[in-house]
Amino acid sequence: MSRKPAVLITGANGEIGQSLIVALTKRDPDVRVLALDLKEMDSEIRPRCEAGIVGDILDQGLLDRLVSEYEISTIYHLAALLSTRGEFTPETAHQVNVQGTLNLLKLGVEQSRWHGATVRFFFPSSIAVYGIPIRDTRNTIDPVREHNWTIPITMYGCNKLYCENLGRYYTRHYKQLAAEDHGRRIDFRSIRFPGLISAYTVPSGGTSDYGPEMIHAAAKGEPYACFVSEETRLPFMAMPDAVTAMVQLMQAPAESLSRVVYNINAFNPSAGEFADRTREVFPDAQISFEPDLQRERLVHSWPASVNDTLARSEWGFSPTYDIRRTFDEYLVPNIKKRYS
Repeated sequence: MSRKPAVLITGANGEIGQSLIVALTKRDPDVRVLALDLKEMDSEIRPRCEAGIVGDILDQGLLDRLVSEYEISTIYHLAALLSTRGEFTPETAHQVNVQGTLNLLKLGVEQSRWHGATVRFFFPSSIAVYGIPIRDTRNTIDPVREHNWTIPITMYGCNKLYCENLGRYYTRHYKQLAAEDHGRRIDFRSIRFPGLISAYTVPSGGTSDYGPEMIHAAAKGEPYACFVSEETRLPFMAMPDAVTAMVQLMQAPAESLSRVVYNINAFNPSAGEFADRTREVFPDAQISFEPDLQRERLVHSWPASVNDTLARSEWGFSPTYDIRRTFDEYLVPNIKKRYS
């Protein structure tokens, strides 16, 4: 029996995964999406998928079955244990984030051998790979480029940085001393995302989630105590721009790319500015600032702004949502509808 061509998405039921599935299936209604997650797929997203698979990326038997049944040409590996949770269980985070990624890279190599073509592999990295040691430094340095300050202080950041290097190895140096010529089996591409804001899914453990948590709480009429101070500034991006960037990078010709990992950026409000925007829309919003010094320390090790010149010049990245459009056209209408 011939195997079916397919796109594998891990962590498919998360914030990015659900948005990506919608984007891919709108773009190509015939695409076969294998949606893998620890939980059953959302009932609205499941009909868009060839298969909704409940399982763990650490389950080698499950991955072997996928290899035997499907011809996987593209992998979007979104499954991860996020930053805040990772600090409570760092060894588990390492197992999920690193060993899970290695399992998927090995799957990609195996698939490439089966059908004789390079497997494209997308990996969402994060500004958590950066580590700026002095809080005041982050407000005075230039927007950070990909090769600067990569000394993370979180397990999540360490995991992401190491997996970027794994992807580079599998793409450019895999088994380089072997007598057999392995060719280019994996084409690994990665984006270091800023904080992502979704109108459709509730934040679930990211250290930069204070922004979206704030507006979701306001829409529900619930008080929100922000765990960073008002002046804390981070890069953010609306989910539609993040998904567009993923698809855009994956479609870029390999010869146009000089690296495997790229920064992208859209806007970088302070937490206080984010609160002000939220109060404009929800005048009764109860937002206070009660900094958690430990969590805030993690945030302050990340850059206030990043340089994304290479993404813009090499594969045409250009965000369409600034902060006002993010609120007025994306967040507010959809979040109000969600909680009405």
